[in-house]
Amino acid sequence: MNAPTQRVDGLTVVPLETPSLGDRSYLVHDGTVAFVVDPQRDIDRVLALLEEHDVRLTHVFETHIHNDYVTGGLALARATGAAYLVNAEDDVAFDRTPVRDGDTVAVGVRMQVTAVATPGHTFTHLSYTLTDRAQADEEGTIGVFSGGSLLYGSTGRPDLLGPDHTDALVRHQHASAHRLADLLPDDAEVFPTHGFGSFCSATQSEATSSTIGEERRANPALTQDEETYVRELLDGLGAWPAYYAHMAPANAAGPGAPDLSPPQRADAAELRQRIEAGEWVVDLRNRTAFAAGHAAGTLNFGLDGSFSTYLGWLIPWGTPVTLLGATAEDVAEAQRELVRIGIDRPAAHATGGPEDWSDQAPTSFPTATFTELAQVRHHRPVTVLDVRRAEEYDDTHIDDALHIALHELLDRLDEVPQGEVWVHCASGYRASIAASLLDAAGHRVVAIDDEFEDAEKSGLDMVRQAA
Repeated sequence: MNAPTQRVDGLTVVPLETPSLGDRSYLVHDGTVAFVVDPQRDIDRVLALLEEHDVRLTHVFETHIHNDYVTGGLALARATGAAYLVNAEDDVAFDRTPVRDGDTVAVGVRMQVTAVATPGHTFTHLSYTLTDRAQADEEGTIGVFSGGSLLYGSTGRPDLLGPDHTDALVRHQHASAHRLADLLPDDAEVFPTHGFGSFCSATQSEATSSTIGEERRANPALTQDEETYVRELLDGLGAWPAYYAHMAPANAAGPGAPDLSPPQRADAAELRQRIEAGEWVVDLRNRTAFAAGHAAGTLNFGLDGSFSTYLGWLIPWGTPVTLLGATAEDVAEAQRELVRIGIDRPAAHATGGPEDWSDQAPTSFPTATFTELAQVRHHRPVTVLDVRRAEEYDDTHIDDALHIALHELLDRLDEVPQGEVWVHCASGYRASIAASLLDAAGHRVVAIDDEFEDAEKSGLDMVRQAA
């Protein structure tokens, strides 16, 4: 579901959400012409909005060379004839309209977009202020499209370009937040690209909208001095998805429009061949259905969670992917999610259920709760495997639990003992992914499908980080 459309004195701002990646794009129009900021790869969503609002796209703006998804900006500009505006300092392999700090662009009669250099997330990051030229100077300021700069209660993380640049970028980020706060009035809306679950955000917020004034009062980048902000932000950063390393090169090369046509259909014999060849055959059903019965060797990345984030994080890049869905619509949804991170064409697909995907009877593994784990540990030895991220484990964990973060599990499978393995995360989604990996590797696994807060209530001994 998208965030509500905002109408300001005849101008319309339509957020286009991608919850699985934690990002927003924006379509802005005056009833006749429109511009778009930071479009995702599947541009058909934008084209449908243009048709729905009956407006013509004239400009596409990129705030930065993205690290968490493949852009649809170039393909959208080519499909519509719109100008494609990218920072003049970015080294890209395609023709674009170069834009620099302070440049202003008229979009139609009323809308004026001004580029503001806001380095921090990247060195060449730009934000874009929107002004209604029909209004007086300050009254005409609608807001700022802040990309990965000023987010709701946070900022974009500064470490994605590598440790050699992190210190410089985090200090740039603090200065950039202050530049926007000094430049814009309190009632100016903030329209970030990241911050809705994206790992590009330094921290997460539950906010769905904000203004410069609200950020001035609550955002650490604006309430803390530089040294405090730098120290606390860097201390709070965790791991980021491995597939991010492939996104900026893809975006600098100029990605074309994706092919969303259905991949070839595979029968049970072909699926077995693909599994035996080391390819990934991915079951898209929810974790309850997968645990109850699945084709041996398949992996569970359910569409009901952060599907593309975790699949992209774990898969050895370039490994062929086959998608198994209950319906063709499920396969199409997964395919759409994957093109956003540069996995363009699944090797094959199949629909139905595990009885259709294997010549053998479906295999299964049990699920359980933390209460059941507490009871079992009184009767027999089991390995408790915690696959949460390091910062989660360090905060609180079950005593004697083996910790291997999910994104490290494939490289550390030999550290998982033989015998009965009870695997958990914070709520069950990541545990199911881990359980499927362990099950495919021959381990005897139990997936804990429970909220981590119930672990202590069950009587399990807990270890907490010292205050």
